[in-house]
Amino acid sequence: MVTAARTARDSDGADDADGADRADRTKGEHGSDGEHSADGDGRAGAGGERAPGPPGAPGGDAVAGAPLPRPLLRAALALYLDLHAHPELSGHEHRTADLLAAWLTEHGCTVTRAVGGGHGLVGVLRNGPGPTVLLRTELDALPVTEATGLPYASTTPGVMHACGHDLHIAAAAGAVALLAADRDSWRGTVLVVGQPAEETLSGARSMLEDGRLYERFGTPDAALAQHAAPLPAGTVAHAPGGAPLMAGSIAADVTLYGRGGHAATPHLTVDPVLMAAATVLGLQSVVARETAPAEQAVLTVGSVRAGERGNITPDTAELSLTARAFTDSVLDRLLAAAARVVRAQAAASGAPREPELTVTARSPALLPGPALTAAVRRAHEASLGAGRVLDAAPATATEDFPHFGAGGVATSYWLLGTTGVRQWRAARAGGGPVPPNHAPGFAPDVRTALPAGVTAMAAAARQVLDPGPGGGGSVRRDPGPGGGEAGS
Repeated sequence: MVTAARTARDSDGADDADGADRADRTKGEHGSDGEHSADGDGRAGAGGERAPGPPGAPGGDAVAGAPLPRPLLRAALALYLDLHAHPELSGHEHRTADLLAAWLTEHGCTVTRAVGGGHGLVGVLRNGPGPTVLLRTELDALPVTEATGLPYASTTPGVMHACGHDLHIAAAAGAVALLAADRDSWRGTVLVVGQPAEETLSGARSMLEDGRLYERFGTPDAALAQHAAPLPAGTVAHAPGGAPLMAGSIAADVTLYGRGGHAATPHLTVDPVLMAAATVLGLQSVVARETAPAEQAVLTVGSVRAGERGNITPDTAELSLTARAFTDSVLDRLLAAAARVVRAQAAASGAPREPELTVTARSPALLPGPALTAAVRRAHEASLGAGRVLDAAPATATEDFPHFGAGGVATSYWLLGTTGVRQWRAARAGGGPVPPNHAPGFAPDVRTALPAGVTAMAAAARQVLDPGPGGGGSVRRDPGPGGGEAGS
């Protein structure tokens, strides 16, 4: 993870002018010889080093066959820098949606706002009869205080693009611009979905159900998405055919009821803080002692809230937790066990009221369609070079993208590497770990990752669209098990 501000002055990649023009103007804040590039401090400019590519490939930021247009990459980088500096939380993505809508309109899309309520938007780029491909990107950021030291770091206190959604937006925007500028090479319709509230796992369902996405804009032949990951920048990674890429999850809020009073008279109270502490510890046994070792499962309590002062015992305590697994049956079992632990600890503490456990979000496992994924992988090998297309192991992170697979829509989803090569090598050699998604130090090497993301998304879209006079490729709905639905 690196700094887009400190891009490589001495690189010979095809997009030097694109990222470097703007990025080099800020490099003085981080030194001039790469000491803050991709060598372990979470910057975005890799100091001229790129992920290794195939013979003849011009650096880590160009297509294997032909370089991306410099003006396009320069504009996409400017969009990324703006988005990163101005992150917005789930449900508040108005400025982010404005920027994406303006970009899509500029490149010939018809844009509809407030799809599903909130700030969801859809851009439609029609280019004659043919298949429809959906390109999904998320809009929201996280309640994380940025600690990257980047010159374009978040200007919003306590909010950060710590998951890479800014990179996803810029890559999707670049891919749309690339397709719009080369209409002779394809036929069909590109449906761009700017999805809010991915981090709360509520945005996709809202757009599909409340916004009637497919009823209003047509059911696509395929849905595509990519996600930033701490892999070498300039690479992409796919799940092997038929394997899951991400877990399903359940998010829940718990309220524990006690009886408040003075901290000096604990015998006159029922302490919900102690009840919450015992509950957190008890919940750890759900995976440790109630889940088979072969069942990859995670249960995490990520938030505990109780009281205001050390001398007052409060009336209530609140927990927020997530459970993750690769099958619905395991998720159901985790939820039932968590509810049992919560009730048992409340009873053991003599709680005056039954606790409340409310499921706030649920998303199925992400299982990309095997046929479409195979075709997209071939396209990525052709456009990025086979050496930059990796296998991805299943991760217990969670997405709500699987909902876009409703009704048999084929899906393909891949990981986009973000770690500068120097930082990657240092971590492999036993240095500090690479800051992962959701960490305050997460900072993609945008100089290398963004061109790869633009290329990967555009190449995947062409696999679904019909070829135009200039050539192309087409893949219809995934005939694999479940019609290619990603867990819907």
